[in-house]
Amino acid sequence: MDEEVKKLVDEGRAEIIPGVLFIDDAHMLDIECFAFLGRAMESELAPIIILATDVESPHGMPLDLLDRLLIIRTKQYTRDEIREILKIRSKATKIKLTKEALEKLTEIGVETSLRYAVQLMEPAWERARVLKRDYVDVEDIEYVRKLFVDVKESSKYARDFEKQFLR
Repeated sequence: MDEEVKKLVDEGRAEIIPGVLFIDDAHMLDIECFAFLGRAMESELAPIIILATDVESPHGMPLDLLDRLLIIRTKQYTRDEIREILKIRSKATKIKLTKEALEKLTEIGVETSLRYAVQLMEPAWERARVLKRDYVDVEDIEYVRKLFVDVKESSKYARDFEKQFLR
């Protein structure tokens, strides 16, 4: 085991367990984390490490780590897959959607992201309940979409007004 990794393990600041380590939003890790992972990957007890990110830089991680990775090709969800995932999520969360609301969420998922479409379901459901309905309709989706922006729109806003933010 690398001396630095051994030291971190001995200090109780890290633990190496054989198996699979899944790290979502890997682009949020700092350089110290990447350095540790790089050294840990060389240990005899190295877990299989799965790093997930939605950043469009070189996978949101340092190049010296990137060249050690096996990158799995992924593809965008199709409209039908997005609709089906939204149906499953709706059923799991007990949020009743009209057919029109499901189609609106599907359209939003295609245009922006599945995550954003899923995130709109809860506030739309709360709005429907305030209006004394036991189902979410298109008007609920459209209402909450005006309140909550997707990542692309928010990033564009930040870029457009960057100078005002940095005063």
